[in-house]
Amino acid sequence: MERTNPDIKKGLNDKEVLNYMNKGLVYKDTTIPTKSFGLIILSNIFTLFNLLNLFLALLIYLVGSYKNLLFLGVVITNTIISIIQETRAKIAVDKLKLTSTLKANVRRNGIDIEIPINKIVLDDIILFSLGNQVIVDSIILDGFVEVNESFITGEEDTVLKKQGDMLYSGSFIVSGNCTAKVEHVGSDNYSSKISYEAKYIKKVNSVILDSLNKIIKILSIIILPLGCLLFFNQHVMLDVPINTAIVHTVAALISMIPEGLVLLTSTVLAVSVIRLAKRKVLVKQLYSIETLARVDTICFDKTGTLTEGIMEVKDIISLNKRYDINKIMTDICNVSKTNNATMKALKKYFHGTSDNEVKEVIPFSSERKYSEITFKDGNTYRLGAPEVLLNKETPTEYEEYRTLVLVKVTKKVIPIGYILLLDKLRSDASKTIKYFQEQGVDIKIISGDNPKMIVKLLKRLNININKYVDCSKIDDNDLQELVLNNAIFGRVSPFQKREIIKILKRNNHTVAFVGDGVNDVLALKEADCSIALACGSEASFNISDLVLLDSKFSSVPKVVKEGRRTIHNIERSASLFIVKTGYAVLITLLFMILPLQYPFIPIQMSLTGSLTIGIPSFILALEPNEEIIKGNFLTNIFKKALPTSLIIVINLLIISMLPLSIDEASTLSVLMVGFIGFAHIYRICKPLKQYQIIMLTILIIIFLTSVIGLKELFSLAIIDLKLLILTIILLGTCVLEFRIIDLIQNKGN
Repeated sequence: MERTNPDIKKGLNDKEVLNYMNKGLVYKDTTIPTKSFGLIILSNIFTLFNLLNLFLALLIYLVGSYKNLLFLGVVITNTIISIIQETRAKIAVDKLKLTSTLKANVRRNGIDIEIPINKIVLDDIILFSLGNQVIVDSIILDGFVEVNESFITGEEDTVLKKQGDMLYSGSFIVSGNCTAKVEHVGSDNYSSKISYEAKYIKKVNSVILDSLNKIIKILSIIILPLGCLLFFNQHVMLDVPINTAIVHTVAALISMIPEGLVLLTSTVLAVSVIRLAKRKVLVKQLYSIETLARVDTICFDKTGTLTEGIMEVKDIISLNKRYDINKIMTDICNVSKTNNATMKALKKYFHGTSDNEVKEVIPFSSERKYSEITFKDGNTYRLGAPEVLLNKETPTEYEEYRTLVLVKVTKKVIPIGYILLLDKLRSDASKTIKYFQEQGVDIKIISGDNPKMIVKLLKRLNININKYVDCSKIDDNDLQELVLNNAIFGRVSPFQKREIIKILKRNNHTVAFVGDGVNDVLALKEADCSIALACGSEASFNISDLVLLDSKFSSVPKVVKEGRRTIHNIERSASLFIVKTGYAVLITLLFMILPLQYPFIPIQMSLTGSLTIGIPSFILALEPNEEIIKGNFLTNIFKKALPTSLIIVINLLIISMLPLSIDEASTLSVLMVGFIGFAHIYRICKPLKQYQIIMLTILIIIFLTSVIGLKELFSLAIIDLKLLILTIILLGTCVLEFRIIDLIQNKGN
């Protein structure tokens, strides 16, 4: 194909851009998209439990017990709701992603413009600067940069790239500026060839997901063997007619399936995604909401969290009268192409004209802690941290400032002067940090700045955190103990930031990292939950689980609160499903052994399940709850559910031993399962709120109306005086049983 060779000063013109677009030679996004609408529908229809329910429905249909197909209504409703809520979440997330699409600086028609990355075409002239992620393979035409290619090569050392060198997609700029020409788009990119995107996918760190998968895995293994053994016992051992045995076996199996549990979880998380989207938080990884809620340690850089990332020069301290610091800094600012917050402040202050021509520039990087410039007159200067360039501490009287030192480099280093800069504080920083302190979350501030300056900055915010470490003076082998015993880490390299996160994780901490710079990327990738500020670098934006689109640190507590609400409500509602699964498995095991007919048919389980589990679980799952997460998710669920399951099993065994007809035993069993289910809702919600009292009242009325008024539909007997007395007696024993269990649990605590 014939390629265009655009003028570096003009770039492509509109006709050339259109020609490339028509040929499909335009950037193609290789990031992981949300599910398509078709895949959402298929993935929600063809699930393990849906297929099992379909098989059970077929058995019921074949034996002609059509009313017992009612459970399919619940299955279909759950599937439809699941499709609708996942579709809504997709639309919300896609819309949010569209408004937060990354931009690229390109030169077209002789003008530098900013365009969405999906508008980049082959041979575009593209401009790269500090913090940019290299989106497409590009050849440098002018300038030079240092890049980090660790995500595509695994090597952590930065690489100097100059004119004629290739910038590979997947790397990011850590210093310098350059003008380059786009060499590859789409699948021709280097990153595509080595499956670069896979390197960005972290293992989902979700206790909820792991717990649900364990439950589903166990049930998928045991459910069919249990069903076969129960059918054998009912039909062969007890000589129950085959049609009746099939109906009872199906009832047992559908009772074991926690039908709406996965739906409930995904629904609650999807609602959380939509809520956070309205608060300008982009959730790129669904379960990261849960992870952040479980975080016990939050790490963040100073810039963008405590400060706004806006700096201003407050003073200049001359150290050598032979040199004009203003003149030298004006020369440096005039030729510098760096455009970070520090250089913006310097350029604003030293804004005069200069005719001194530059020979060579080594741009600032977070690893070196300084920049270097050599002019054609032969003079070389460095600007950076006093601890690095002078090998001595910043003077005590300047500790509250971001202090830079200007030195001349000859055979020895000649100090010329200090430049004192001050950060603009964020108005919400103090309130946000105090929130985490009150919640018992450990705070670690990890910065490339002088740690003493950070202590002073915190005092300006009325926050008393003063245990610090200067990481430039320690061996990495000493980090282990220092990380656990200190809160502020200054003069930290990007690799030390990552090592600090690793140490915290090795010590069983769940760690969140908030960052905005290119020097934060390695730590963001390592953290359990990574949070980027939208105003930061493209690299940090791409790598993070959550993005604060308004770049407000104060949005993080909102995510924590939303996550806590999600976990607590899923935990409580999940216990309703596990109550049913628990007693269904236990009574199936018992009725496989005992010479007793199984007491339920599917339509009866649909009645009790929808009123004591399905409806209340979704109502309870959406209420506010900001309590701190305690204990193990699975343990908490079973601690709530198993006592109720055991009480149901005990009462069903008692009923099976009473001199009752099968219809009377079945009716009494339905009554007990229903009332004990309502009692369980009361126990996990007390003290009841007004809407919960109304909910329970309505559900009980519907239940009693169904049992009494629709007894033929649900195959129930008339509730005569005998059944009424037995119900009251059994309910009285249930109250006693619940109290005994409460005493045992309270004693254990």
